[in-house]
Amino acid sequence: MPDVTKLASPLEVGGVRIRNRVFLAPMSGITDEPFRQRAHAHGAGLVVLEMVASGELAKGRAGSGLRIRHSGLPVHMVQLAGRDAVHMAEGARIAAGEGADIIDINMGCPAKKVTGGYAGSALMRDLDHALSLIEAVVGAVDVPVTVKMRLGWDESALNAPMLARRAEQAGVRMVTVHGRTRCQFYQGKADWRAIARVKQAVSIPVVANGDVGSPAEAALILDQSGADAVMIGRAHYGAPWTAGSIVAAALAEPISGMPDSPQALTDYVIAHYEDMLTLYGVESGLRQARKHLGWYLDRHAVTSDDWRKAILTSFEPGRVIALLRDMFSSAPEAPNLRSAA
Repeated sequence: MPDVTKLASPLEVGGVRIRNRVFLAPMSGITDEPFRQRAHAHGAGLVVLEMVASGELAKGRAGSGLRIRHSGLPVHMVQLAGRDAVHMAEGARIAAGEGADIIDINMGCPAKKVTGGYAGSALMRDLDHALSLIEAVVGAVDVPVTVKMRLGWDESALNAPMLARRAEQAGVRMVTVHGRTRCQFYQGKADWRAIARVKQAVSIPVVANGDVGSPAEAALILDQSGADAVMIGRAHYGAPWTAGSIVAAALAEPISGMPDSPQALTDYVIAHYEDMLTLYGVESGLRQARKHLGWYLDRHAVTSDDWRKAILTSFEPGRVIALLRDMFSSAPEAPNLRSAA
């Protein structure tokens, strides 16, 4: 097994210093400013903004500017998605103008609404077109450009090593690889050993992604992939401290800021809820926050269907907060934080 203390060491990407090697993945509709702020405070080395459509950003569509707004963290990393080189270049310039330190290109999203528009992982079906987008972004900005990809479109086209090699030649400074094909979506087990072929194909840092949520899994993915860092996505649902917990384990230190009692967890969840209402406004914030509240309830509370429904359907923030206090504060012992260990 590799020395997992490596995960706590800094990593440089195109001259940008990242404080450690355990990253929060960009997740659409999830890694907004309140979530990123929490993950960073708990110790995540890098937190990536949720995917932004380059066409919407280039055209000034409502909401796109909010997604790339600088949140004051040491490294501001924006992920762009799209299929048009002009829009990708303009989106990159706008992001850089808003203070982006690193710009990531999404070539890994498997969602049909993204791949149906020939963006995300659909770009892995046409590497020449994918490279035209990379070259457009690299040529448009002075900040480092990175790419996130999958192993390929399907098992018959595992072309991540070729895409990574060509991306490096075009000026990309880091690649992240999710150990599944697009056609797998999130089914089955991520193939961590297949990421090793990408690592062997390039000299730039490689980040391994897929099915990591614990220190043991982080150690194993490093061992099997040979990657330089790990990126964690869905394991953060209801546990924004997950990446930080892995860094803390590497340092043999407590997890920074993790709630350690029913009262602390209650305050934590309510503060997250209130921050989302502030960011989006009450009407939109109520809808945006429900998935997060559901994950907190699933992981850390024992609740009836009626109580859960009341929390997740109420349009009154005060009632939601009162119900959350009842749910979490009445727990007989410390919250269930087993998923963060």
